[in-house]
Amino acid sequence: MEYWTDMIESETPISSTQPSLIRSLRTGFDAITNHVWLILFPVMLDIFIWLGPHLRIKNMLDTTYQEIVRIPGWSAYQTPDTLKANQEMWQFIADHFNLTILLRSFPVGIPSLMSGRTPLDSPMGSPLLIEISSLGIAFIICVALTLIGLIVGTLYYITVAQASLVGKVDFGRALTDWPRAALREIGLALAWGIIFIAVSLPAICLISLFLLGGASLGQLSLLFYAGVLVWLFFPLLFSGHGIITYQQKILASMRSSVRLTRLTLPMTGLMILVIIGLSQGLDIIWRWPTEDSWLSLIGIAGHAFVTTGLLAASFIYYRDTNRWIEEALIQTKFSSLNRGGIKKND
Repeated sequence: MEYWTDMIESETPISSTQPSLIRSLRTGFDAITNHVWLILFPVMLDIFIWLGPHLRIKNMLDTTYQEIVRIPGWSAYQTPDTLKANQEMWQFIADHFNLTILLRSFPVGIPSLMSGRTPLDSPMGSPLLIEISSLGIAFIICVALTLIGLIVGTLYYITVAQASLVGKVDFGRALTDWPRAALREIGLALAWGIIFIAVSLPAICLISLFLLGGASLGQLSLLFYAGVLVWLFFPLLFSGHGIITYQQKILASMRSSVRLTRLTLPMTGLMILVIIGLSQGLDIIWRWPTEDSWLSLIGIAGHAFVTTGLLAASFIYYRDTNRWIEEALIQTKFSSLNRGGIKKND
């Protein structure tokens, strides 16, 4: 922590001015322009998901769906059109789902365009399809791919943070900090997973009951569930940044993220909306080339540059906002002490 803090403070002087969204975005993209090779992380991940072997569990998904439709009363509350739509959706998922998309891990990971597209074709023809028929093997592969995504994603975060906050990438220091940061990011992912499961298990039971009462109640319960997840995880969106920027421990980084979002909610909310809007909006353009065309490489490169620039901007915003909060708290403390001294002298 001392190294990172000293490096960050020495490169950019502390300013009491309020953090600027535009300045964070401009500085972040300038940093990636000067270190454009950092986009190789998402580019290589997308190429692997696109052209590499596809690990599928199609047979298990088909079997699961057949068991679901045999549940008594399953079709009682659904129209024929709804049943057909559900079947087509399930079949699409079974055909396209590729376990390698788990390399795009959360809350820290390498952004990927192809993990959202789940392509089934490529310019080189049909990819190698590997069917996983064992539930145990599929679980082991899922855990392994998620861990790899978190570990490599941590190195990606460290190098982007160095480029944006320090202005240069120190590979020696990055490799030294990598193991400890990766372990903490894995712990953070477990914490996120525990929170998600703790909320989802009772929610699934309630949603199932509401679905029995009608489609409208089911949709309302799903919207409420989604709102609860946003309410819980929004304050934790910067929890991975503290581990990378200040080498904080897991709980300290989560508390720091909650404090930042709570004290700067309008500004931070706008920052998140801008990041989501830019990334998702431009993804529409990046997805224009068909998955069997080499032009998709342009979309992959464009997506990699934009998402890496936005990540760099988020690190700059995180650092500047924390400084501003600390200065504001110090000023408030001194003001309270001065008022107390004046009252005492009076």
